[in-house]
Amino acid sequence: MALLLAGTARSLAPLLVFGALTGAVTVVPQLLIPMAADLAEPARAGRAVAALQGGLLAGVLLARAFGGVLGQALGWRAPYIAAAGLAAVLAVALLVALPRMRPNADESYPRLLGSGLRLLRTVPQLRRSAAYQALAFGAFTAAWTSIALLLTGPRFGLGTGAVGVVALVGAGSVVAVPAAGRLVDRRGPDRLSALCFAGLGAAAVVLLAGELANAKLALAGLVAGMLLLDVTVQSSQVANQARIFAAAPGARSRINGVYMTAVFLGGSAGSWLGARAYLALGWTAVCGLVALAAGLAALRHATAAVDARQQVADRV
Repeated sequence: MALLLAGTARSLAPLLVFGALTGAVTVVPQLLIPMAADLAEPARAGRAVAALQGGLLAGVLLARAFGGVLGQALGWRAPYIAAAGLAAVLAVALLVALPRMRPNADESYPRLLGSGLRLLRTVPQLRRSAAYQALAFGAFTAAWTSIALLLTGPRFGLGTGAVGVVALVGAGSVVAVPAAGRLVDRRGPDRLSALCFAGLGAAAVVLLAGELANAKLALAGLVAGMLLLDVTVQSSQVANQARIFAAAPGARSRINGVYMTAVFLGGSAGSWLGARAYLALGWTAVCGLVALAAGLAALRHATAAVDARQQVADRV
């Protein structure tokens, strides 16, 4: 209903209201992912999370291309109305397909909301994972917001449909996500997180080099950098969700709710900072934001590793 009302809005104010309402109810993936972790065997939880994360990512990528092409062909209202129809079909499919599960808690809803804050205070893995992914997703949204401005700007002069097609490069990360799940099951999430922070830094370098290249190589370099960024951020999500689900098996939905709130706050900040950095200082500043996020996440990870070694030494 929110999508349909947004697609038929007559002015900016109702469009903003219905857009915000759409965001408020677009929580289904974050209900299904902890459900999958509950249903899976413990040794396969990482792969279960990765499977749903891959589906989520495929939807995001297809939506970029679909929305860009449809919007350019039929106008800005068409993607909203088409998405409303798809959401209605999906609602019926979920009603039929989802298994019935007993709730893990019998507390009142206000107490459950409050318990999320208690989990943030008492579960260090949650604080660490939330910080990691807020930084990674902030870098992701900063780059994707700004690259749309870059590609439609005077240097490249591409339309919104072309930007949507360029976004399909991230489909390569759908292939990488299952591999990330297997790595988590075999080696644990910390190893994958370290690789992701290195990948985030490498993406910043490739994106900067791509933009500085000559006209023939610039677009290819930007596409390669965005692919690396997509693979890194989506793999990081698998590692972080596996870590928090292992930390609180009986409260996976609540802990995931707190985690995703932090992630989307980071993403919103990244979009805001990325657009302003690009308008003020250009693409180089955006690449600097991505590199800064990689450095801060790596520093937090190194601190956690030192603390873990100290705790082992204290026990010995």
